[in-house]
Amino acid sequence: MMKKRRSWWLLRSVPILFVLEMIACQQAAQDSGHVQHIEDGLLTAIVIHGQPSPMKLTERMTYYRVPGVSIAIINNGQIEWAKGYGMVEVRGTKAVTALTLFQAASISKPVAAMAALSLVQAGKLSLDEDVNLKLKSWQVPDNQFTKDQKVTLRRLLNHSAGLTVNDVGSYGADEALPTLVQALDGLTPAHSQPIRVDVVPGTKWRYSGGGYSVVQQLLIDVTAEPFAELMQELVLHKIGMTHSTFDQPLPHDRETVAATGHDVNGEPLKGRWHIFPQAAAAGLWTTPTDLAQFAIELQESYKGKSNRVLSVDMTRQMLTKQLGGYGLGLWLGGREKVTNFSHAGQNEGFTCILVAYLDTGQGAVIMTNGDRGSGLFNEILRAIAREYGWPDYQPTEKTVADINPAVYRSYVGEYDANGIRATISTDGEQLFAFASPLGPQRVRLYPSAEDRFFLLDQDVDLTFVKDTQGHVTEMRALANGQAVTAIRVK
Repeated sequence: MMKKRRSWWLLRSVPILFVLEMIACQQAAQDSGHVQHIEDGLLTAIVIHGQPSPMKLTERMTYYRVPGVSIAIINNGQIEWAKGYGMVEVRGTKAVTALTLFQAASISKPVAAMAALSLVQAGKLSLDEDVNLKLKSWQVPDNQFTKDQKVTLRRLLNHSAGLTVNDVGSYGADEALPTLVQALDGLTPAHSQPIRVDVVPGTKWRYSGGGYSVVQQLLIDVTAEPFAELMQELVLHKIGMTHSTFDQPLPHDRETVAATGHDVNGEPLKGRWHIFPQAAAAGLWTTPTDLAQFAIELQESYKGKSNRVLSVDMTRQMLTKQLGGYGLGLWLGGREKVTNFSHAGQNEGFTCILVAYLDTGQGAVIMTNGDRGSGLFNEILRAIAREYGWPDYQPTEKTVADINPAVYRSYVGEYDANGIRATISTDGEQLFAFASPLGPQRVRLYPSAEDRFFLLDQDVDLTFVKDTQGHVTEMRALANGQAVTAIRVK
């Protein structure tokens, strides 16, 4: 009888298994379609009206001189696919995979923020008390700015504690490394300045990697554990970030799976990468898949579906806009309510971005091993947004004016803006600009009027200004709401 029963269940399960296999195949085919569309669908910040301009990922990697890219896509609250492209090192033989480690740079900050908030949740820290009450190894020096308002954990995580030092220092493999306390005080061999309060805490938003170095020391003092170990215990292990580490320098046994950083010209950094003792601000080594797990944990916790690290209430505090439209460790998007969170990062040789939506369970993490990776990851984001129907990261459409190219000759020359030189040239048919902020090669300028031009790679508008005699005397650039005037010098 038992043999017959097993045979009956086996026969009954065959069509079920067949259906499951068919569903899996259909999902794989759908994912494959998404992947191909994104690989072939990169979009610049500006697109020309009536001229579809999708580009191939491999071509844009070459253009930006970025040897390697790794992408993870979140859809319906789970990682839909992850894939690596290009090489670990230019002219090398090792390909980037989904498991290749990259420096997360400033995306280290929200991961460190999650650890700090877990200690608040456990009653070991308070968001709104003076951090000097818990700091043991080092203290925030009091001065006239801290007389009435104190440096608190909430303000540190929100970049509103009034602290100095935007970017923390990095170090080569052959350089002496400072202790964290030396870095906090700007003492030799630290490369950064002392971290001090120079604005009344809580009155102004100002990005401060130095503030997150204070958070790092606070966590060490409260737990009496090395920072990399406490991060594994409080966050990384709990949410399955199994390939990630805050160890600085990177342990030797992990070097074989790590990408090499590259400069703006696409050349490898000396020693492959730099070292960041101030790890809370910039020291996480990770993969897009692991960071996607971090994003998914926040998405699920926000909805009350997971509490592996933070409760729903603490997650919602983290994702509540405070000064600067920034939460407690993350940029927050949305007007009437928060709809998405994000953070970008840039260390020498590495650039990356994380974006995730709260209501739809969508998102993406893109990591690159090149200094010019931000231009590339933005083009990839636009392809992802178009493919998955995101409301943001859409290109702006502009119209090219029909003007006589002969006018271009009057703009040719050199322009200076506070020591930054821009060279304008023409081949007789097109106008070009070369300037270090635009990258290591010249870029084409497209006319929107006889004296106004735009770029495709970046949302930058240029206007050439003439004097009363009709001679071009200056060039005005408008980018991200910031205006810069360059005087013609040649």
